[in-house]
Amino acid sequence: MKKRYGLLIALWLSCLCALSAQAQSAFTPIRQVTLVVPFPPGGGTDALGRIVVERLSALWKQPVIVDNRAGAQGNVGTAWAAKAPADGHTLVLAHQGVFTVNPHLYKESALDPLKDFKPITRGTQQPFVLVAHPSLPAQTFRELIVLAKSQPGKLSYGSSASGPQLAGEMFKSVTQVDMLHVAYKGAGPAVVDLLAGHIPLMVANPASVAPHVRTGKLKGLVLFGKDPLDVLPGTPTAEQAGYPSLGEMPEWYGFAVPSATPAATVNALNQDLQAVLNEPGVQARIRALGLVPSPSTPEAFAEQIRRDYLAVSRLVKLAGIEPQ
Repeated sequence: MKKRYGLLIALWLSCLCALSAQAQSAFTPIRQVTLVVPFPPGGGTDALGRIVVERLSALWKQPVIVDNRAGAQGNVGTAWAAKAPADGHTLVLAHQGVFTVNPHLYKESALDPLKDFKPITRGTQQPFVLVAHPSLPAQTFRELIVLAKSQPGKLSYGSSASGPQLAGEMFKSVTQVDMLHVAYKGAGPAVVDLLAGHIPLMVANPASVAPHVRTGKLKGLVLFGKDPLDVLPGTPTAEQAGYPSLGEMPEWYGFAVPSATPAATVNALNQDLQAVLNEPGVQARIRALGLVPSPSTPEAFAEQIRRDYLAVSRLVKLAGIEPQ
């Protein structure tokens, strides 16, 4: 009998140990952790970053902060993060534009995303959206094309990063319209100008503009993607608008660390970030922004970065964009 009770107690203790291990984080920071967001507050990157650091702080029992370092369409903050100590205490919010588009648009840059970072996980993947000020006399994507062709070079569109800029250039190339691009340091300032009517159009991440579309302050014309978004009901996909080729470059956000970071640290960070990104509450908050949760392994994210890097190179050449 005593032997039987002893076995039961041992089993009970082993279960407690297993549950305790499940509750523990894989990465154990010894001081404050910083997530570098290479854009100003007010955009999709900042919103995602703040949701994630809140949960990581609770998981790690250490403060995790967002450090907004904007400039050069994300290059400034990303380059700064690349030089941080490779110990897992400085992460960067990896932006598709910075990692796969900027290298083809800037002649001189101290940043090489493919060499300077180790990807941890993809965070989200969603389409860009083309939105307009209500005063624009075009209610649909096709009406916009007709209007733009009737006023070559007079309409302008804003963007806050190289990803949406390239989507805008793709739109111009595919539809043969001539529009002026206006670059902004972040989505926040661009949306302010769009709402004020200083620019008529913007290619944006859904998180930056969806609330304004729902309230009628902006109108959604087309999603540069294959799937509709619940936060932008009624906004057609590229295929629905009659231009399926405009849906071939979805936007993604992810997380990365300096390239010298040990593989064991990267895997531990991946485990914890996946745990956070798969929380139902976190996923609901991310989807409410207009972003689509899409965590991955480090290997899958690294492969997507390489694949998109090559695809963007081809698109830049096709669109005739000259590096600056």
